[in-house]
Amino acid sequence: MKTITERHEYILKKIKAEQKVTIQELCEKMNVSSVTIRKDLKMLEEKNLLYRTKGGASINNPYAIDRSISIKESINSDEKLKIAKKAVELIQDNDSILIGSGTTAFAVARQLNPTNSLTVITPALKVALELTGRPNVEVLQLGGLIRPNSSSVSGQYAMHILDEVSCGILFIGVDGIDLDYGATISNLTEATLNQKMLTTSQKIVILADSTKFGRRGLGKICNLDEIDYIITDKNIPRQYLPTLEEAGIKVIIVE
Repeated sequence: MKTITERHEYILKKIKAEQKVTIQELCEKMNVSSVTIRKDLKMLEEKNLLYRTKGGASINNPYAIDRSISIKESINSDEKLKIAKKAVELIQDNDSILIGSGTTAFAVARQLNPTNSLTVITPALKVALELTGRPNVEVLQLGGLIRPNSSSVSGQYAMHILDEVSCGILFIGVDGIDLDYGATISNLTEATLNQKMLTTSQKIVILADSTKFGRRGLGKICNLDEIDYIITDKNIPRQYLPTLEEAGIKVIIVE
């Protein structure tokens, strides 16, 4: 059996390399009980060196919080721009698309410069304002109560409009992607609207920088097998790729 110092060093080294660890694998590798490992993880979490999760631990906080859009804009802005540029390449001529709320989705709107007509449906005020007056773009702004944190509408008015429309592609940002739980955001009312947007769209494109993997928001949007594309950056934890591909998702990694 390793000493407590040796165990802690091993756990931190492994979690740094793989982003997360499980109690079972740590027990097998170090030949100690699950009780011992749980105590080790608790001690390391108290020192702010990791976050405990169900059945293990993660280097990143697995629970997403509902930050304001002004704060989110400054986080991983370079990666979001690259993701947005790649997302626009999926749009066909004379298409109709849905753009959700969030900073990566807004980045997609800023990259739009269609040569043919394009209809954009959105709950996000910033997206609508960005595209108003843009050549060849027609905007359908969903109605409803405006959430200050996201500058986006939610509620029954927006969902009622979605009953009457259909579109080719939904571009949507998330706060978390968990291999077992699926795609999530941190606000329940927006999660409900996002679920409705999925039903109106032929293709679902998740926009998520690498920090979103292994995290969960409060509101579930969908299971993995409902997603057609995930566009992310090169820092995505590689152990996620086989499971995502088995779920039928085309993962596009921007450099």
